[in-house]
Amino acid sequence: MADLLKERGGRVHARKIEDMWELHSDYDIVVNCSGLGSRKLTKDREIHPIRGQVLKVRAPWIRHFIRDGDGLTYIYPGVHDVTLGGTRQKDDWNLSPDPNTSKGILSRCCALEPSLHAAQDVKVRVGLRPARSAVRLKKEVLVRGSEKLPVVHNYGHSGGGFSVHQGMAREATQLVKEYVAALEMSRGRAKL
Repeated sequence: MADLLKERGGRVHARKIEDMWELHSDYDIVVNCSGLGSRKLTKDREIHPIRGQVLKVRAPWIRHFIRDGDGLTYIYPGVHDVTLGGTRQKDDWNLSPDPNTSKGILSRCCALEPSLHAAQDVKVRVGLRPARSAVRLKKEVLVRGSEKLPVVHNYGHSGGGFSVHQGMAREATQLVKEYVAALEMSRGRAKL
């Protein structure tokens, strides 16, 4: 997505900030996709981690997606490996792999697809998915004295981020376009 943005003339700047106002002098509109960082950046106490642990294995004979009823056990073939999952551990900030969890994942996945006993190159991956009761996709105008900073928030997708990212990006883009139109009407061209 970042490459597509750049192809269309957009710019991506990665830097750590403590306050949205640090961006005010450089940008007319801020898009906040800071995930778990929004807990500190926007004081959003609703954002919390969902810890996920998965296994990446080499099993090129697996060609179909398999998932059990509750979605905690799944087998997702990819281009280079197969993802076996997984966990959903609310409010767990631990990024260290748990060997017992890995054994449980492999056992559950082998029960669904016994040929996975022959899988090779098992690698463990752990990540934190930013979650909240509802995705925060909205406009907000921050005000400090007479200054205003238009912000579009887009975070809190939890484990569904990959599934919904294109639609959410379109929605966020529409909100940015609304701000741009308002800025252009009021003073000329906007800096994004």
